[in-house]
Amino acid sequence: MTVYGFHASQEQISPRQLLADVQLAEQAGFTAAMCSDHLEPWSERQGHSGLAWPWLGAALATTNLTFGTVTAPGQRYHPVIVAQAVATLGQMFPGRFWTALGTGQYANEHVTGEAWPRKEVRQQRLEECADIIARLLAGETVSHEGLVQVHEATLWEVADPRPQLIAPAITVPTAVRGARWADGLATINQDRDTLRKMLDQWGEAGGAEHRILQIHLSWAPTDQEAYALAYEQWRSNVFAPPANTDLRRETYDAVSAQGITEEQIRSSVMVGSDLGEMTQRIHDLAALGFDAVYLHHVGQEQRPFIEAFGEHVLPQLR
Repeated sequence: MTVYGFHASQEQISPRQLLADVQLAEQAGFTAAMCSDHLEPWSERQGHSGLAWPWLGAALATTNLTFGTVTAPGQRYHPVIVAQAVATLGQMFPGRFWTALGTGQYANEHVTGEAWPRKEVRQQRLEECADIIARLLAGETVSHEGLVQVHEATLWEVADPRPQLIAPAITVPTAVRGARWADGLATINQDRDTLRKMLDQWGEAGGAEHRILQIHLSWAPTDQEAYALAYEQWRSNVFAPPANTDLRRETYDAVSAQGITEEQIRSSVMVGSDLGEMTQRIHDLAALGFDAVYLHHVGQEQRPFIEAFGEHVLPQLR
């Protein structure tokens, strides 16, 4: 049975409000949650950037949901620190926490002052980090010399079971590389042919059965309101790689101010007011082969979405 979860957007909502939102989501019938891990929002309009790790501890302690986060080891975070954070949450809340390890975005990582590597180097760095983190979580003492440096690191809190390490991917080639090391795949809503190809090639590459889909959506009582909300909050998020990984927040804002088309918005966000139609669209995407689906309402006020989907959508999806 597919798990339907709530996405907690750290870059759009304050940590205090987001904690209340995820608690409400559990009451409404969501059985899992995930969150972003950003230093900066995608735009000034979003305007938040709470640190995911302490928030996750509070959220896990005050709900019974499983949780995950997408994070980027290697530049802003040293992989040993990520491994310690993952192990700590996994030890405190056994079997309830996973993390997806990505290559990151310049908008978050530039603050270290280090050069932003090209994609191929970032991918290699990520794979080194994933191996380091996995070995640390298995209880090894790890030293490593490569694109990151580790000297005799040991974790003294080992989580049992080991939290899953997931490969996030937007493109098919990234998914195929992630199949080498990850316990599952996580991707976002995009055209169905791309998703089918990604799932097929993930499987052919020997990827694990666990497959996560995050769906960005905008729901409101009218189609006009739903589209206006998507445009206001998510138009800086419609860019494909390499733009979405290599630009600064100021550039996102400047480019989106020059004009984003309705087609771009609707290709990135599921927009609508008809809950029955949205239920069917979500079901059809899940049926491609995903065992976990996380719904991200791109608005900053979550209660109307949580209550409407809890009453009308989640029961039908199940």
